[in-house]
Amino acid sequence: MSELLNAIHAIVGDKGLITDERVAQRPNESWSKGSCPAKAVIRPASTEEVSKVLALCHEANQTIIPQAGMTGLADATKATEGDFVLSLERMRSIEQLDTQGATVLVQAGVVVEDLQNAAAEHDLLFAVDWGARGSAQVAGMLAANAGGNKVIRYGMARDQVLGLEVVLADGTVLTNLKETLKDNTGYDLKQLFVGSEGTLGIITRAVLRLWPSAPARQTALVGVESFDNALLLLNTLKQKLEGKLSAFEAMWNSFYSFMVNETGNHQKFIDDSLPYYILVESECVDDTRGKEQFIEVLGELLEQEVIVDAVIAESQQQSAALWAVRDDIEAMVQAFSPLIPYDISLPLRHMEAYTNEVKEALSEQFPESTCLTFGHLGDGNIHFCVGPVSDKKAIDTVVYKILEKYKGSVSAEHGIGLSKKPYIHLSRSDAELAVMRSIKAALDPKGILNPGKIIG
Repeated sequence: MSELLNAIHAIVGDKGLITDERVAQRPNESWSKGSCPAKAVIRPASTEEVSKVLALCHEANQTIIPQAGMTGLADATKATEGDFVLSLERMRSIEQLDTQGATVLVQAGVVVEDLQNAAAEHDLLFAVDWGARGSAQVAGMLAANAGGNKVIRYGMARDQVLGLEVVLADGTVLTNLKETLKDNTGYDLKQLFVGSEGTLGIITRAVLRLWPSAPARQTALVGVESFDNALLLLNTLKQKLEGKLSAFEAMWNSFYSFMVNETGNHQKFIDDSLPYYILVESECVDDTRGKEQFIEVLGELLEQEVIVDAVIAESQQQSAALWAVRDDIEAMVQAFSPLIPYDISLPLRHMEAYTNEVKEALSEQFPESTCLTFGHLGDGNIHFCVGPVSDKKAIDTVVYKILEKYKGSVSAEHGIGLSKKPYIHLSRSDAELAVMRSIKAALDPKGILNPGKIIG
């Protein structure tokens, strides 16, 4: 090993350093794809070890690529041959769960689903939730400012953060693990690192908000015949469910039909001839009253023909089966590859026009392609996957040029990484990008943290 790796080995020990063929056995892309080409994988077990490692790498001008659960879709964790990978997979301690204050202190390598389960044991909820919960880590969730299925009620990852501990490129440790919601003492530095994709510092510990767990949950899959009715459904549920609406997930016919007919994994709960399908969830305290209200509201909407069909889950198992149609992205990827995933946001009033225009343009220019559309309609975020891929750059141009017209964002919840870097100027002004570069230069003057990503 090199002198630098020997010095790192002295800090992290045998368990903390991988330099042999096991490096290549690790993925370099999401969905466990690719082979990691890095020179080494460093796995520190504490903030102190992270600090010492970064100090050495900073002195040696050695680039560091932070990798977490590898569930992102923007190539933000791709390493090259000259890089060291830094993984927090050994830092998985839930250090303190305060039931009175509804907060939790965790190391950043904690798996999101483990955090959710720990909170649930105390009748509390960690609200950020998405299909990759079983492998995604807190570090990656915060670095990408993940959104997920419950944003409509609880907000995104940054809305759950009370305090952070972050190691800067030169090894400096910023510790502000406050447990209070209100802290107006100057700049809110923690929010610089949420969504920064590991380009400004390495998040090692976090204090996160928890919420009272709603013991009763109502889930339904409904079909609507127009996008206007989908929006009317959204606004009606927001009002008549009295703030209990926790998820509003839309599936265009292309996505729903593919999932129930092509993957071989899912039941066809509703006929697949409708243009839109909405997965609706309501959380409440009183199961009986909550269910009565849920059925009553959906019944009224059926009578008014806002919705034309509906299936209401009668058990947790049925609810999970409904959610699986929406969340089983791995099965979709396996059955529909190669593909390009997109993650955009724009005002709801433009969404139908935008998606129709993209579909028409792709059909005209790439008649062999298919576009599967779905997403978190309640917060203006939609995803779609285009495949098979023949010319990624040309397809990107179609998708993002139309989005620019509607003043949308090229990334709603998956970050910029490498894949969206050429298009960030469509969502950020020159002045904003200049400020971002200034912040990067101030916190990482040698550019060793996740170089080339976002704006680097």
